[in-house]
Amino acid sequence: MVMKKINLGSEGLVVPNIGLGCMGMTGFEDANMYGEADEQEAIATIHKSLELGGNFLDTADLYGPFKNEQLIAKAIQGSRDKYIIATKFGWEINDNNKVTWAINGKKEYVKKAVERSLKNLKTDYIDLYYMHRLDKSTPIEETVEAMSDLVKEGKVGYLGLSEVSSETVKRAHAIHPITAVQSEYSLFERTAEERGILNTLTELGVGFVAYSPLGRGFLSGQIRSIDDLPENDFRRAIPRFQEAHFYKNIELVKAIEAMAAEKEITSSQLALAWIMSKGILPIPGTKRRKYVAQNIAATHIELSQNDLEKLESIVPLGTDTGNPYDEFSMGLID
Repeated sequence: MVMKKINLGSEGLVVPNIGLGCMGMTGFEDANMYGEADEQEAIATIHKSLELGGNFLDTADLYGPFKNEQLIAKAIQGSRDKYIIATKFGWEINDNNKVTWAINGKKEYVKKAVERSLKNLKTDYIDLYYMHRLDKSTPIEETVEAMSDLVKEGKVGYLGLSEVSSETVKRAHAIHPITAVQSEYSLFERTAEERGILNTLTELGVGFVAYSPLGRGFLSGQIRSIDDLPENDFRRAIPRFQEAHFYKNIELVKAIEAMAAEKEITSSQLALAWIMSKGILPIPGTKRRKYVAQNIAATHIELSQNDLEKLESIVPLGTDTGNPYDEFSMGLID
């Protein structure tokens, strides 16, 4: 079966209706985000995704830093035109390739960051370029104006923002059309809906991209205890995986699994099909061929209105499953 395609936003970007989040494919400085990295398997996963019609790859200069973009460059070598590449900037990375943990949206930094990403990706254009987080000390207008220049120069095709409020999107969109906003969104994380951001995007004709659509792995059903996470896995430090929320969340997952079993699909596929039914583009992260094939198979699942209502009654809007980040990172969301 051929993978369906959707318009991401209203500026002309057409993408398959599921993407591939690449963050977990490389380690991060001295830690691994989701267990050990395996470059050969990661590249094979990108190739498998393409074979199945999944050619939309999501990365960022922060991941590594730079290692993730460099891995993608290896994977797409000789086939650049077959892929749609989305990358991000904003977390400031200094000239010694160290993350300063400040957010920088100043005009000069935008120009510096894009040149670095083009070099690391070994390409002369980026399909979709996001600002990773809002720089609260720089007017969004200044940042988007600098990003707009990159479109005029042919270095970037379309512009995106990540984890921003309705107000910020409106201000940005008035400077240059925004194609997509990326935020965390899943059955376990519906803040974008609760805050009216999804409604704003619909009004403006801006697409929505859901990262961590499996609740950071929770909805896969693979996690049954904290000990299922590797020692240096960053999820051990976030509230959703702390005891106060962990066991309540496991009960929700069990109910979702029971519904998935009735439909003879996995809980991951059910969670992804739910997102796609809303016209949202999920970008589940995986670094294994087996899971990329399973995720792409979810694009062929049709859910009825009854299915959607049943699923949303298991995890109603407003359910507290615990924050997806620690206090510092939560403070960086607009």
